[in-house]
Amino acid sequence: MRSDSTPSSNRRDRRLASRRARRRPALTAGVLAVGVIATAALTGTAPLASAASPADLSSASFRLASYSTPAASAVPETVAARAAVASADTTAQAAASVQNDIAASGLDIGQPATIDTAALTAATQRLAAAESLPATFLPELTDEVTTAASTVDQRVAQLRGSLDAAIAKKQAEEAAEKARQEAEAAAKAKAEAEAAAAARESSSSSSSSSAPAPAVSSGGGSGDNSPGGAQATARGMLAGYGWGDDQFSCLVSLWNRESGWNVHAYNSGSGAYGIPQALPGSKMGSAGADWQNNAATQISWGLGYISGRYGSPCGAWGHSQSTGWY
Repeated sequence: MRSDSTPSSNRRDRRLASRRARRRPALTAGVLAVGVIATAALTGTAPLASAASPADLSSASFRLASYSTPAASAVPETVAARAAVASADTTAQAAASVQNDIAASGLDIGQPATIDTAALTAATQRLAAAESLPATFLPELTDEVTTAASTVDQRVAQLRGSLDAAIAKKQAEEAAEKARQEAEAAAKAKAEAEAAAAARESSSSSSSSSAPAPAVSSGGGSGDNSPGGAQATARGMLAGYGWGDDQFSCLVSLWNRESGWNVHAYNSGSGAYGIPQALPGSKMGSAGADWQNNAATQISWGLGYISGRYGSPCGAWGHSQSTGWY
């Protein structure tokens, strides 16, 4: 019996040995392939995708170690890697945005408006290319992406701050120029009004010097000294000061309170006189010798007083409301 079974046993041994010999090259090749891939990823020599702009980072494929087990995508290394890629995409978008904003503003921010994202792009591509490696190879590549993103974030913040400062400077310069123009316009209007008042005063003085006694004259305006006529005269004079109808309503309220627009209104307690209640009334002589009886002369003097002291009838009316006088 032993001699009969020995040949059969030998044949089985030879078949098993033959099978093992055939499997060994395939196993060796597989081990070598994994080693090459791991070495390439760790040394940064793995083939990269074609050069991409920062905006293309979000399209990188990232299926790290998904071939191993259904739960591979949930391991900490894979989660961290995917978060790094997402953060890199956000950083790249911020870099493009701030450069576009600077170009659109046309402002000089005092430094080159450029951001170098080459290192971030390359690091992200290396991490994306590691999708076929086990998760244990990911931390180093993830750190590279995080470091590159931090550098770009700092540059984005620097440019954004410079742009905001340039915008604020431009707005301040524009506001200062507007204020200058308004001040020049107001000064011009005041000078014209004063010149017109001086001309009326000169004309009134010439007329009064040829008469034996002061006489009531028009002094400009409509010549109507009634409250309604005086208001019409005042309204016609406002344009010379650069004032509109909104100022006229304040003037009506102010002199309604002071005198009721009565050209002969007199305050026995203070000695104030006329429509604007000048104190003393003789002050109005600078606007014309007929200040006692001419509504236009009194109004001319009153508007000059309001302009010089309060800037406008509404300014005088506001003071009167708070203090009871102006």
